[in-house]
Amino acid sequence: MKKVELRLNEEYKYKVIKKLVDTDGNKDAAALKLGCTRRQINRMINGYNLEGKAFFIHGNRGRKPLHSLTDEFKKDIIDLYLNKYPEANFQHFCELLEEHENIKVSVATVRNALMDENIVSPKATKRIKKKVQMKLIAHKDKATSKKEILGIQEKIVATEDAHPRRPRSAYYGEMIQMDASVDYWFGKSKTQLHIAVDDCTGAIVGAYFDTQETLKGYYNILHQILTNHGIPYMFYTDRRTVFEYKQKKSPSIEEDTFTQFGYACKQLGINIKTTSIPQAKGRVERLFQTLQSRLPLELRLANANTLEQANAFLNSYIKKYNNRFALPIDHSKSVFEKQPSSEKINLTLAVLADRQIDNGHCIRFKKKYLMPMNENGYPVYYHQKTPCIVIESFDGDLFASINDKVYALDEVPLHEAESRNFSYAEPKKPIKRYVPPMSHPWKTSSFLGHVKAQKHHIFGVDKRFTDVINSQEMFY
Repeated sequence: MKKVELRLNEEYKYKVIKKLVDTDGNKDAAALKLGCTRRQINRMINGYNLEGKAFFIHGNRGRKPLHSLTDEFKKDIIDLYLNKYPEANFQHFCELLEEHENIKVSVATVRNALMDENIVSPKATKRIKKKVQMKLIAHKDKATSKKEILGIQEKIVATEDAHPRRPRSAYYGEMIQMDASVDYWFGKSKTQLHIAVDDCTGAIVGAYFDTQETLKGYYNILHQILTNHGIPYMFYTDRRTVFEYKQKKSPSIEEDTFTQFGYACKQLGINIKTTSIPQAKGRVERLFQTLQSRLPLELRLANANTLEQANAFLNSYIKKYNNRFALPIDHSKSVFEKQPSSEKINLTLAVLADRQIDNGHCIRFKKKYLMPMNENGYPVYYHQKTPCIVIESFDGDLFASINDKVYALDEVPLHEAESRNFSYAEPKKPIKRYVPPMSHPWKTSSFLGHVKAQKHHIFGVDKRFTDVINSQEMFY
């Protein structure tokens, strides 16, 4: 005789009816216990007398619901996940199915189908990972073949540490968290994704790909912030060389990225706060977790294989990401200051380098000879060994600050374009050059005062600037 197994609620009904029949008890009391009518009690008594314990098994047990997915459809979903979207988490996978495959299913349906095959989401919690791990270990103990054991071992997922949460800032633009993450974002080589995220809303306010974590990458996202939003109150970053210098002996000033980025932020009035604890800037750390599970797949679907293509794709993806994940922006609670002019942004996000005038009245910079030119297009000659600052603006234009005056720089070619003796063309008139206004803080004394105020540069400032610095009022 086949053994009948009942569930808890079915077992309870069976015991109440059995006791009622055996003792000829009160039907109204039994109906009160089971929360049903006297008529239903009579029906259960008749069923118990005819079928016994088996009557209390629910009629739908073992029957597949009419609205459930077919086995073929489940297999298609699993194949799509394993072969086309293996990097996606379950929520992202559902969005991609609807967007690219025209398949609309709920996240719960996808999760159940994949979890039945012991496929865990990349964003699964430690509890879920541990549950699946224990299930796989139990299957491994029951496995009979070596092939089956190896297949189970490959599916066991190691648990990972999670980042603790921190309160959001009160105002939009009050704190911008910045960081860079190296990964195989696209193509076959690793690249660095520079990201800036607003701590109040979680919105991405700047993003840029580069081969390394560089000053250029952070200047580009700062350019996006200044152009699209304005001047934020504070940057919160890790202690990278770009933001905080640890070693006492510094490189040349143009290679000292901490000095360059810090000076640009000083001119804009942006505070910089650094930390060596990743959990302190958990907003941007968790953002990278989300992007690492979504962005490589999105870049692959968009056929972005170069830095130029990836950076162009970021422009549209940032809007898509912010619409999906960022909190609504309350502009009445924004502390972003007014956007600077494009000219000021271009001149502020510059790389400054210390140089000397050579015996040909030129400046040597990046293997080129450059001649200072005034606003009327005429060259200006200074004595040999006169100290100066070369300014490379964000768009690549070159200027020089000499004796607290700013000049444009023209490259001196190796050969004349036309011969003075054999050319019959009329001499070209000097072309007026754009020279930034003197109000811009590119004065030699102010920049070198900023350099001297830093601990790692106290003994590293070139001696030829000592007299210039001491004769001017310090900015720090």
